[in-house]
This record gives sequence, structure tokens and C-alpha cells, in this order.
Amino acid sequence: MLRDPALRWRRGRIRCADELTKKGVALNLGGAVYDPTDPVGRLLFNVLGMVAEFEADLIRARTREGMAIAKAAGKLRGRKPKLTTSQEKHLVQLHRTGEHTTSEIAELFGVARSTVYRAIQRGEQS
Repeated sequence: MLRDPALRWRRGRIRCADELTKKGVALNLGGAVYDPTDPVGRLLFNVLGMVAEFEADLIRARTREGMAIAKAAGKLRGRKPKLTTSQEKHLVQLHRTGEHTTSEIAELFGVARSTVYRAIQRGEQS
């Protein structure tokens, strides 16, 4: 199948076909060689592109369907938090004392500084 994502959409296929035509490339299917400038060659190239587009649409539809089923069953939870609730409370307390920098807190808890900032933000909101 056509692996390049650009070939899955009409404009990408047309642009690609034009580039290949300029380079003198021909389409070889089952031993028969098709010139992309003649009508049959253009037809075959577009049919292959349409099949690739159809395949991508099927994958998207199946993914959405699977996610909807998982969500309905309560199995679509997303990523697990890096810190437990008690760890996050402790982190916020350490920050409020002012004795540690965010970098030090991040190192203590084994998380990125951005995680510390988000935990602090959540602690201020609650």
C-alpha cells in the first residue's frame, strides 16, 4: 500500500504524481509499466491513493469505535499520575515552606519540574 501519508489525500497524490512525471518515473504493476502522463497511469495511481485513503479512514473509525467501547466500560482512564495524592500534598507543603527550590523538589520526588509546577498549581486551586 502507499505508505506516505501525503499520498492518502487527493492534493498530495496529485502533487506527487506531478513530481514523479517530471522525473520520468513510471508505475510498474504486475510486470506492466504505466506512464503517469497517460490516462490509464493516472487512473491507477489515483485508485491506489484512494485505497490508501480508505484504509486510513478505516483505521481511524476502528480506533474511535474501540475508544468509545473502552470509555463506556470504564477502561479508558488515560495516563496514571506520577504522584499520589499524599505525595502531591507533601510536595505543595515543601514548596510553601520555601526551603526548597522547584528543582530540588523535582529531584526529591523523581519527577520533572513541570510536574512540580502543575502540582503546585493544583494545590493553590484547592
